[in-house]
Amino acid sequence: MAFRETSDSAQTIGSDRTLDLESGTIHELDKSAPGMWQFPTIPDICCIYRVPYSMRQLDPESYIPQFVIIGPLHRSLKSQALKCLGDITNTKSIGYLNMEEHKKIYLEKFSQRVGGKKAIDGFRRIIEEDEEMIRASYSESTTWIPSQEFVDMILHDSVFILEFILRISEQGTTKRGDPLIDQHTLSITVRNDLLLLENQLPYFILEKLFDPVVPILRPNETFRELVIDDLFGFDTKVGNNSKFRHFTDLNRCVYVETLPEHGKGSFPEMEYVHNADKLDRGGIKFKAVEEDLLLDVRFVNGCLKIPCLYIHADTEKILRNVMALEQCHYPDEVHVSNYFVFLASLIDTDKDVDLFVEKGIIKNWIGQHRLVADVVNRLSLGVTIEDSYYSNIVNEVNAYYSSPVNSSLAILKRVYFGNMWTGTATVAATLLLLMTLIQTVASVIQAMQ
Repeated sequence: MAFRETSDSAQTIGSDRTLDLESGTIHELDKSAPGMWQFPTIPDICCIYRVPYSMRQLDPESYIPQFVIIGPLHRSLKSQALKCLGDITNTKSIGYLNMEEHKKIYLEKFSQRVGGKKAIDGFRRIIEEDEEMIRASYSESTTWIPSQEFVDMILHDSVFILEFILRISEQGTTKRGDPLIDQHTLSITVRNDLLLLENQLPYFILEKLFDPVVPILRPNETFRELVIDDLFGFDTKVGNNSKFRHFTDLNRCVYVETLPEHGKGSFPEMEYVHNADKLDRGGIKFKAVEEDLLLDVRFVNGCLKIPCLYIHADTEKILRNVMALEQCHYPDEVHVSNYFVFLASLIDTDKDVDLFVEKGIIKNWIGQHRLVADVVNRLSLGVTIEDSYYSNIVNEVNAYYSSPVNSSLAILKRVYFGNMWTGTATVAATLLLLMTLIQTVASVIQAMQ
């Protein structure tokens, strides 16, 4: 934003906006500048947000697309990439520029699928009709993007998404000459980029554009099915009646739909709970639940049953964006955030991860167990949580752990039955003591006779 001197007490910002240096007041702030809030927003429509600073500062790269830019919030990355044109060491910028060219190729190929320019012009008209509602879907003002440019952006990005899905589902063993399809790593990168909160298009416009088209291109399939099944592989994890506003919201559905009915309602504040290794030594048992029920944790008869969690290279990024959406759009339903704060309370060191890996609760695909502990604990930072049913679970665990009977049994088991050899020795010693006692009693009885 440009400043120029006007007087000793004021400066002009841009062309007609004044900053009062004495009071610090900005008059007529340019709301068309990138990054400015859209105010007021329309709560029923607004659903795509800039990630809160408290979360972004912990890991900025988790919220920035690595390869494909979708929508207006990262549009400035394109102009930055153009400035780096010719610098082959700036691989990310080269990737952005390659993808912009790829969008044009996909638009041309998709045009051939649907009947040429006339069909594409029809899509453009639909976007123009809903332009105001599309813009209202973003928490930041998009007025800095001219109307025609905005419509072109939505058209290219929308068509790219569907053409990419179609090509994925058509993929065979023969290479097609499309690096996004032929190179599996690029395909995965694009999928991950499409799950980032700041890299979204509102789902309603995708649905409006492509619901009539997909059954023609793919008889017996819908656009929703292509997205859920072919693009993300969520086919068994999202209910038929689930509503979502964009792909990040769809990803949240995968987790939230595993929340049990008793997990909703009012709950007490969560208390402190010991880490898993200490609980294990105190008699608490741990068991993995193999079903895809991430948020469904139960404590039954001294056993904490926790769903299996896969930790891979992209886990933290994907979950961070889901949690960022919760912080912005679902402040009273931060279910995923609640879960990872609970999990972080159980995982403090690599010993806790050792235990969870041994029990099958965590599948570690990133290497050292210390790295897993770091991932889980970072996910719990920078978020605001609500009281949740994990509070009740913590209370039950603490009550069991604090019981003198349970703690005594745990010590007995750990000291005298810690492994096969000590257990065998303990049993043998007990039998020997018992036999000696019997022999002594028998001798006393015999002497008395």
